[in-house]
Amino acid sequence: MEKMKYHVAVVDDDAQNLANAKSLLIENGMRVTCLTSGRDLLKFIKKKTPDLILLDVMMPEMDGFEALSALRKYEEENQKSMVPVIFLTGDSDSSTEQKGLMAGASDFVRKPFNRDILVRRIKNTVAYNRTVETLTQEATIDKLTGFLNKASGTKKVSSMCARDGGVMMILDLDNFKLVNDLYGHDMGDKVLMAFSKIVRQSIRKDDVACRIGGDEFLTFILGPGDRTVVESLTKRFNESLIKEARELMGESFDIPLGISVGAVMIPEMGRDYGTLFSYADASLYRVKKNGKHGFEIYDPASFAEEKNDDIESDFARLLRIVEERNSGDGAQILGKDAFIATYRYILRSLKRYKRVAVRILFSLSACEDDEAFTQKAAAFARVLHKNLRKSDIILHNRTGQFFVLMPELAEENAEKVIARILKTAAKPENCGDVEVSFVMDSI
Repeated sequence: MEKMKYHVAVVDDDAQNLANAKSLLIENGMRVTCLTSGRDLLKFIKKKTPDLILLDVMMPEMDGFEALSALRKYEEENQKSMVPVIFLTGDSDSSTEQKGLMAGASDFVRKPFNRDILVRRIKNTVAYNRTVETLTQEATIDKLTGFLNKASGTKKVSSMCARDGGVMMILDLDNFKLVNDLYGHDMGDKVLMAFSKIVRQSIRKDDVACRIGGDEFLTFILGPGDRTVVESLTKRFNESLIKEARELMGESFDIPLGISVGAVMIPEMGRDYGTLFSYADASLYRVKKNGKHGFEIYDPASFAEEKNDDIESDFARLLRIVEERNSGDGAQILGKDAFIATYRYILRSLKRYKRVAVRILFSLSACEDDEAFTQKAAAFARVLHKNLRKSDIILHNRTGQFFVLMPELAEENAEKVIARILKTAAKPENCGDVEVSFVMDSI
């Protein structure tokens, strides 16, 4: 039979039963811990987590049912995964088996047990439990960052708010969309993974981090929170992110990337998650409004004059949402859906007011090295962004291909713009010797 590297805890008050079980399991490649009572099991589980527990039903002081009940209570209170339990008993009464399964046991084996049957049931139980854990993890973990996803993270942080003390922080990446626009979504994913690594290295084991949006994260830092903690983490996040971004995109990287943090102290500001989140979000909004790359801790006194239902506040918030992604000089690189909607609107406007425009499709010749070609394409995107006007729009159609619409521009003037773009792109620090072709027409 195939040997299984499982860690099994055997709980039985009979020394001979323990010796027999240990010998059998070791023969099958398992690591075994022998315990003589339910109380010993509870002490052990606080230090180690076995793959499975073989638990005798009939024991003095605390029987198997009581031990299992205490085990499950401990796991629930400490938010730990449930260790599968197989009951061992010499009782032939079917009601005992039914009671055990209803109590939460994974299986039931009668003594004296058949060696092959016991090993097979251990294997099946552990395999099933691991499958369930994998499916659970896939449903709760954000695949890109490895953090809890929004649903599971909200549930976890909500329970911590109700029970623990600390600081809850919303982390938002400033100007992150420009990374996707200029360097592509693959690079954007790399930046998010790099930031998740920074957060993971900056917080402790018992702290929690989750991804609640595309470039928005939520953390709960346990302990007596204060301004120093938030300030220190914000500084570390910002400095480390810029360092990682330059390693990923080169020293010429010039996007004002950073982290804005909205924080709230718990239990000072209460324990209701929804209320606390709104406080942290209001603090984040203030940071975004006042320059980004910093932090704000919610203070009722300083926020007293700000009313969420005030129409001017709503107007300012909407402006922040619609304008933040369009800040800075240069043309806008849009996703396909946004480009199509904008393109159609511009065409209607041009037709209505009898204006002109130029359309250009740029295409870069492919390199043998896919990674190098991706870098060259990102460099050409930056050239377009910097050398076109704010009123121009760009669609990054596919790697190395860009569709440009330049409203209010005659074809003869567009030729000068194209010449400038090609000259800039040919510089070694940009696309170098990559050939750039184009086609153009006018409206």
